[in-house]
Amino acid sequence: MPALRTASVYADDVYIVSYPKSGNTWLRFLLANLLYPDADVNLSNIDDRMPSIYEATKRQMELVSRPRYIKSHEPFHPRYPNIIYIVRDPRDVAVSYYYYALKKGKAPREFRIENFVDDFIGDKIENLYGSWADHVAGWLAMRQSRKNFLLLRYKDLLEDTHRQLSKIAVFLGIPLEEKKIDRAVQLSTADRMRRLEREGGKKWSETKGSRMDIPFVRAAKANQWSGALPPRSVMAIEAAWGPVMMVLGYKLVNDPARLAAISESWARWEAQSVSISATKSREHARLQYHVSS
Repeated sequence: MPALRTASVYADDVYIVSYPKSGNTWLRFLLANLLYPDADVNLSNIDDRMPSIYEATKRQMELVSRPRYIKSHEPFHPRYPNIIYIVRDPRDVAVSYYYYALKKGKAPREFRIENFVDDFIGDKIENLYGSWADHVAGWLAMRQSRKNFLLLRYKDLLEDTHRQLSKIAVFLGIPLEEKKIDRAVQLSTADRMRRLEREGGKKWSETKGSRMDIPFVRAAKANQWSGALPPRSVMAIEAAWGPVMMVLGYKLVNDPARLAAISESWARWEAQSVSISATKSREHARLQYHVSS
């Protein structure tokens, strides 16, 4: 049985946490290529170096050398000591999740994306992690008591991978070596990961037995939703989670006043009083999060 939430937790563990289809696998490759510069990181060994609580058993987890870097999609877990949380625009998550569901056979081939979005909003896809907004808001709200917490946006990681990986290195206390960071970025590009999938995807746990005509690594870009989702689906996502999206800097295409008028959940999310302010330092810009009671 996989370890899931029952695995032993050590003080030096680093958990790479996200809602599904938010960039977790890419982030693991970036970290693995940074931390193991002499290794050939690929699909056959990524789970050994950076295990997933959904694949590794408790015994296998114990055998991983420390500090451990562990993949998790779990909702807030009070025992995680060090967290890198990556968040992605839910409109892009919906598109990526849709094609993943088709790839894995979790949705029939004829299933329309607008019907999938309805299930996505209603947390009916796998019913394991809560909705996107529940997951994100849960981690951000509890972040107040977590000094070892780094939030990344998938969009920012795409726009300046080198800079964001440098930020991660500082967070982890890893010496900043430009050549190693450059190497990790080059070895973790979408094109290279697609090639690794073509070469070893039939054996990797995430893609074994799945449709090979749909790649695991697809567009690997932000705002793909604008050409993939019908307007009704975009409005439905924004109406469901607009306040949380705006807190994270995701621009809505629909009028917030109109969304608030048609959405039962809008006022509830606004009542959470989750606010984020962006501040700049000489070294880099960082987001500071404050949850008012």
